[in-house]
Amino acid sequence: MKKDLHPSNYRLVVFKDMSNDYSFITKSCIDTRETIKWEDGNDYPLVKLEISHTSHPFYTGKMKLVDTAGRIDKFRSRYAKK
Repeated sequence: MKKDLHPSNYRLVVFKDMSNDYSFITKSCIDTRETIKWEDGNDYPLVKLEISHTSHPFYTGKMKLVDTAGRIDKFRSRYAKK
């Protein structure tokens, strides 16, 4: 196996679908600011998702009304210059 192939911050991270509170844990090197206590009692970095396979219409077979005005406002408030 090649040496130093993976990034140094490759670790377990929790991804949480905010539309239905579904969470899963996997390895990633994404930078996060928040943490969450997982079922095993340990704290892991948290990445909040807008949509996942449990809420996507293609996988669920259900159409979902998307509030685009709310999403635009969320985007502007999240990335507004302070």
